[in-house]
Amino acid sequence: MSPEKEIRPDTPKRTADRIAEAIIAQIKDGTLSVGDAVPTERELCDQFSTSRPTVREALSNLHMRGFLSTGTGKRPRVTTPSLEDVFTLAGDHIREILGNAESAAHLEQMRQFIEAGAVRVAAENASNIQVAKMQAALEKNLESVGTDNFPATDIAFHRSIVAVVGNPIILKLHDMFVSTMLAHRPNSPSPRHMDALVYEEHRAIYEAVLNGDVVAATKLMDSHLERSYRSRLAAPKSLLSETQSIEEA
Repeated sequence: MSPEKEIRPDTPKRTADRIAEAIIAQIKDGTLSVGDAVPTERELCDQFSTSRPTVREALSNLHMRGFLSTGTGKRPRVTTPSLEDVFTLAGDHIREILGNAESAAHLEQMRQFIEAGAVRVAAENASNIQVAKMQAALEKNLESVGTDNFPATDIAFHRSIVAVVGNPIILKLHDMFVSTMLAHRPNSPSPRHMDALVYEEHRAIYEAVLNGDVVAATKLMDSHLERSYRSRLAAPKSLLSETQSIEEA
């Protein structure tokens, strides 16, 4: 490895990691309790013989990992990290890469995996109350066909199915991405027609769940999500118009 590519022990990145780990150790051993303010930036600079940018990098690291809460003009305070908090913070960054077609496809695959599994569980084990919630979500979806509220009711219907699994982590992952994915659905020249198509697919999924038909429910969900994803892909640019313009010139 060439000297200029070596990572030296005293690089700011390593120092930021060291500061973060030291504060986490204080939280775990009780030196810092939930709600306590962490030392000021100046105090941390003196303690670790480093600069403010490095300290800020360490505090940002702790915030990302769920150990600190931050607010404008307020000193960071110790919090207890939870899976929900970590997923929420990570989701903000993951959403930023949704513009990348391959990344979006991977996230769509994750959604399809979650929802295909969820609808299978729903068809097998959904309680009467859970089925009633799905039906209520479906009715609201029908009422909103052709309106600006349709995407929200679309999300709510899918969420009612995922909620049957009873796993808060899976539900959180679903909540994090589905609204963003649906927001990328292109405008349709006939939005009411597209909404009606989506609703009919939802209705078929619901009926399969209601009938306890696991195979049909899974196949319908897979085909619904596959069509939904492909409908959001941008059409490749055509050269026909350019060719026609050249020929007419």
